[in-house]
Amino acid sequence: MIIAHLDNGSLEAIEIKPENMALLKNAVWIDLLNPNLEEENAIERLLDLDIPTRKEMAEIELSNRLHHDEGALFMTALIISHSDTLEPRLDPISFVLTETQLITVRYVTPETVDSFMEKLKKYNVPKPAPRLLVDLITANVNRLADILEKIGLTIDSYSQQIFAKSTQKTKINYSQFMQQIGLHGDLNTKVCESLLTFNRLIPYFLQKATPLLRDTDTLRLNTMHNDVVALSEHANFLANKITFLLDAILGLVNIEQSNIIKLFSVAAVIFLPPTLIASIYGMNFKFMPELSWKFGYALAIGMMILAAWLPYKYFKYRKWL
Repeated sequence: MIIAHLDNGSLEAIEIKPENMALLKNAVWIDLLNPNLEEENAIERLLDLDIPTRKEMAEIELSNRLHHDEGALFMTALIISHSDTLEPRLDPISFVLTETQLITVRYVTPETVDSFMEKLKKYNVPKPAPRLLVDLITANVNRLADILEKIGLTIDSYSQQIFAKSTQKTKINYSQFMQQIGLHGDLNTKVCESLLTFNRLIPYFLQKATPLLRDTDTLRLNTMHNDVVALSEHANFLANKITFLLDAILGLVNIEQSNIIKLFSVAAVIFLPPTLIASIYGMNFKFMPELSWKFGYALAIGMMILAAWLPYKYFKYRKWL
C-alpha cells in the first residue's frame, strides 16, 4: 500500500492507486506499507530511486543501513511495534530523504508512525521533508523512552512484591514472576537494539543533511542524540536490574528448596533413634529380660519418645528449625 502526503496547504494523506501514481511527484511524504514488487518498481521508475527491499533492510552492515546514493540519503533503523502485547516485534524501517521528499519503507505498523500520522491531520501547517523526518525520529525516540519508563516501573513493582512476600513467609509464584520479568527483559533488549540504530542514524543524518536542516532542526537532532545516549545507559541499567532480580528469584527458590530438604533430613534424624530401639526389641534373642518384665513395653515406648524428642529440642536450640 502507498500512502502519499500531499502539500496542498496541509499534509493531506491519500492512498495511491495505479491510476493516480502521478500524484507522487507532488508528495512531501510517501509511505510504503508492505509494498509489493509492482509498487516498488512503479516508485523506482517514477522517482528514479532504488527502493530498498525487505532483505536489504534486514542486513546489519552499517554501509547498507546508512548510505548516500543518487542524490538521496538512505537510512534504516529498527522500530518496536506491539510493545503492549506478549509478542513485541522489532522490525526495520527505511527512511529515504531527498531535497523535497521523504519516503518511508516499512513492513510493520508501529504505534509511533500511526500516531504521527494522526497528529499531522490536526495541523494544517505544511512541513518540508527534512523537518518531517526530524519529527518522525523524535516521535520514535520518545516512544522508546516511554517503553523504558514502563519497564522500569513494572520491574520496581515486581521487586517490591518478591522481596516483601519473601520476608512475610507467604507463598510466592516464582514461575509466574520469572516469566513476566523475562518478557520485560526481552522487550528491554529490543529497545537497546532500536536505540543502537538511532545512535548511528542521527549523527549520519546531521552530517549528510546539514544543508537541508534549519538551525532549530540541528539543535533538536543534537538534543535527541544526547537523549538516545542517556536512554541507552538507562536500558543497560534496567538490563542489570532484571538480571539481578532473576538471580534473586533463583536464590529464593534455592533457599526454599533447601528448607524443604532440611525438614526431611531433620525428620529422618528424629525418627532414626526410635527406629533403632524398635529394631533392637524386634530381634529374636533367647534371653531379653525386658520382654518378661511388667513395665518393659512402657519402657520401650518411653525410650522411643525420648529418642525422638531429644534431637528435636537440640535442633530447635541450634535454630536449625
